[in-house]
Amino acid sequence: MTETRRRPGDGTGGLRTTSATFEDLREQAVALRREGLSRRQIRDRLAVHNNDVLNRLLDGEAPPEWTKRPNAKDHVRARARELRLQGMTYDQIQVELGCSKSSISLWVRDLPKPTPQRTPAEQAQLASRKRWEHENALRDEQRTHLQESARAEVGRLSDRELFIAGVTLYWAERAKDKSYDRREKVQFINSDPRVIRVFLAWLDLIGVDRERIRYRVMIHESAAVKAAEEHWAALVGADAARFARATLKKHNPKTTRKNVGENYQGCLVLYVSRSADIYRRVEGAWCGIVGASS
Repeated sequence: MTETRRRPGDGTGGLRTTSATFEDLREQAVALRREGLSRRQIRDRLAVHNNDVLNRLLDGEAPPEWTKRPNAKDHVRARARELRLQGMTYDQIQVELGCSKSSISLWVRDLPKPTPQRTPAEQAQLASRKRWEHENALRDEQRTHLQESARAEVGRLSDRELFIAGVTLYWAERAKDKSYDRREKVQFINSDPRVIRVFLAWLDLIGVDRERIRYRVMIHESAAVKAAEEHWAALVGADAARFARATLKKHNPKTTRKNVGENYQGCLVLYVSRSADIYRRVEGAWCGIVGASS
C-alpha cells in the first residue's frame, strides 16, 4: 500500500505524493477529462489546488469543446488569413477588415509573404501619396477650424458694418469709371454666389428696390446657358424671363479652361437703373474709408 502524508503548504492541498500516487491521480484526472469535466471540476474532485501539478496531470489531454469560449475575432482572423493567402499586404487587409496591423501580424505571420505587386519606386510613390493624404487631411481640419472661429468672431453685422463692407466690395468689383469717361452707374459682376448675396443685402440696406435691378449672365458659349440663368434667377429670387440676353464668351482653343463641368455657372452681372446718385454716394463713402484708415 502506498504511504501518504499531509503537510501544510503543499501544492496538492496538503497531500505529499509518491510516484505511484501521482500516476493514480493522473489516471483519474485523464478519465475525468475524457468524461468532459473542466479543469475546475477536476481540481475540486481530486482536491489538487496547485496549477503546476494539475497541468502535469492533464498534460496532452485536450479540453472538452463545451469549455472553449467563442472568440468574437475568430471569423476576422480566418478572413485575414484568406486575404493574406490571396496576396494582400497588411495595409490592404487593414483597410478591408478595419483591424490593427499588430493583430493581423499575429494571425498571419506563419503564412508565406506575398510576392510584391509593386516595384520599389511604386512603393515609395504610394507611401509618399499616403503621407500627403494624411497631411492634407490635417490641413483641411485646421482650415475648417480657423474658418469656423473667424465666422464666430464676425457674428451679426450692424447696418453700419454692412454699409462699409458693401462699399468696399463694390469699389473693388465695380465697372470702372474714368475721369475722361464718366460712367456713374451701379454695375456689378461676380461668379461667387456668396458675394452676390452680400451685394444684394447691401442694395437692400441702402434702399434700392429690387424692381430697379436688371440681370444678365456672362458665360462661355459651350456651357449650359439656360441652366445657368435658372441657377442665378433662383439665387436672386427673380424670374429668369427678366434676364437680359446672355453674353457668350467665345472659346479659345489655345487655352485650357478649368471652369467647366456641372458646377460652372458663369458670372452674374447686375445693373441698377437710375443709379448715378448711388454711385456718387459710394464714391464719397470710399474716400471716407480711405481717409479714416490713413
